[in-house]
Amino acid sequence: MHYLDHAATTPMRPEVWEAMRPYALEVFGNASGSHAISRAARDALEEARERAAAVIGARPSEIVFTSGGTEADNLSVQGVPLAEDDGGLVTTTIEHEAVLESAAFLESLGREVAFVDPTEAGIVEAEGVELALRANTALVSVMLANNETGILQPVAEISSRLRERGVDVPVHTDAVQAFCSERIDVDRLGVDLLSLAGHKFGGPKGVGLLYVRTGVTLEPLLHGGGQEQGRRPGTSNVMGAIGLATAMERASDDRTRFVRRVAAERDAFEEVLRAAFPSVVVTGANLARLPSHSHVRIPGVDQQTALIRLDRAGIAASAGSACASGAANTSHVLLAMGLDTAEARTALRFSFGWTTKVGEGATAAAVVARALGAGR
Repeated sequence: MHYLDHAATTPMRPEVWEAMRPYALEVFGNASGSHAISRAARDALEEARERAAAVIGARPSEIVFTSGGTEADNLSVQGVPLAEDDGGLVTTTIEHEAVLESAAFLESLGREVAFVDPTEAGIVEAEGVELALRANTALVSVMLANNETGILQPVAEISSRLRERGVDVPVHTDAVQAFCSERIDVDRLGVDLLSLAGHKFGGPKGVGLLYVRTGVTLEPLLHGGGQEQGRRPGTSNVMGAIGLATAMERASDDRTRFVRRVAAERDAFEEVLRAAFPSVVVTGANLARLPSHSHVRIPGVDQQTALIRLDRAGIAASAGSACASGAANTSHVLLAMGLDTAEARTALRFSFGWTTKVGEGATAAAVVARALGAGR
């Protein structure tokens, strides 16, 4: 099996599991309790918060642990506008479903939501975001890297442009796909909120975080015991927080080597595909994109049929967002870029990760070419 779906999820790093184990078996207390074993759990939780904050240049008090990227997106995209009487949202048409569905929920409440389209190349321009602002806009949300195409978005430029023009609106970015390869520093990006999910970079599933800059007000989506400074109540996932912080540190330390290695395999993969399918279109080939992503369109190849053939041949790939897997829906990202339905349904996403082996890119591409009938 060639696992080329790291954008959907990654295997857990062994050192992450080893760091987590004591908090499942020994230090298992409820971090909200008052006795010794709970105090030990609480100390571990706060240590994890400090470690996670340090990786992204934040303060520990600015870290909210969540159940993953989807909850972090929901909490920011809904929570900031709902904290104001008539707060609205500006976002883009290529966001993850967690952001788009949150935007739709805001609209159902009568809140004003503006959607910015990308260029045909798949890039959201800062000028378009600025033009979409309204007097009641409470939040701008633009992802750092698209989860389907891998194309990087100019979040730092957007934030800077708004500040230069005196626009005092918080900026949120979904950085879930970008963390492995992109240096994430909240001040460098100029963002006020940022979402991460542990399982995208060798951490556990079911845990993520939302960075919330000091001074930004959130309306909580959950109500209960007041954990996470009242921003996200519920029994703390101490083991998950430890795993998340450990995975963040390992991915950050490994970033330079990771980028060099996966970019080489991705490029070799695409070179073999181009030779096998001269008409293949590589999305964002000449743009800044994630080194781990290869999003391609092969004319005449139906993506659903192709995925079945690839699975039988031992290739794990996808058609796009894992959160829409099992659905035959056409990619909203590609439609927003101006592709028609027929073109969009030829798209396949192959994604590499920390377990990708040297030489696997070219080897896997040869299997893909045979499975999809190259040369017939």
